[in-house]
Amino acid sequence: MKSYLSVFRLRLRMELQYRGAMLGGILCQVFFGLILIALYRTLYASRPQALPLESVVTYVWLQQAFFRMVLSSDDELMDKIRTGGIAYDLCRPVSLYGFYYARIAAMKLTGSAMRAVPMLVFAALLPKGWNIAPPASIPAAALGLCSLTLGLLCVTALENISMGFTMRTLDFRGIRAVMNLLMTLLCGNILPLTLFPDSWQKVITLLPYAQLLDAPIRLYTGQYGMDAAIRVIGLQAGWTLLLILLGTLLWRRNRSRLTVQGG
Repeated sequence: MKSYLSVFRLRLRMELQYRGAMLGGILCQVFFGLILIALYRTLYASRPQALPLESVVTYVWLQQAFFRMVLSSDDELMDKIRTGGIAYDLCRPVSLYGFYYARIAAMKLTGSAMRAVPMLVFAALLPKGWNIAPPASIPAAALGLCSLTLGLLCVTALENISMGFTMRTLDFRGIRAVMNLLMTLLCGNILPLTLFPDSWQKVITLLPYAQLLDAPIRLYTGQYGMDAAIRVIGLQAGWTLLLILLGTLLWRRNRSRLTVQGG
């Protein structure tokens, strides 16, 4: 366990060096957040919806703040898979899956936190109708944070599965395009899942993609009661464990049939 914690800490320190990328990401996500909110305000002015506009605005800001948690990949690992450099990592006395799981989790955590904190402060200072709403209650905030942590673990497991398929194809573009499309669409980044028809939501909210950000946001805004919150967190934990198990099996099978370029 100490080895994986060391990998996690080292990756955290490395990610903290990219302050220029952090500033650019903040400006970009703030811009898109304001554009989306303007569109939703126009929509609500012409046709009010059942869901309050305040909840939709909060949903948009939280999605934008944690955008990097969903859409970020370990480019160094992709290069190692393509060039055969991953053979050096096979010599490490640790689980290769656990090694990269810790690296990717640290990358997503640091990238998200560096952008989310200043963005949420900015969103809280905006005028009414444009600002992010406070959590529904203290328990809702605690449940939302717990759910967000599980979402991080879940999206890291999904990322490792996509890396496992990349080991088989040696071309990450196809699997990355598919995964990014599914995650942005089904986690609520393009359109809040709360605006989907109820019949669709019954299915979409059971998928692993909805556990990444949609579930934490709904808990934060108080859309789930205590009974539903326990069920949602249990579903997140179940998906996380299942995806970690599938990823571990995939990586072990890849290792047994791995052919390194050059011999």
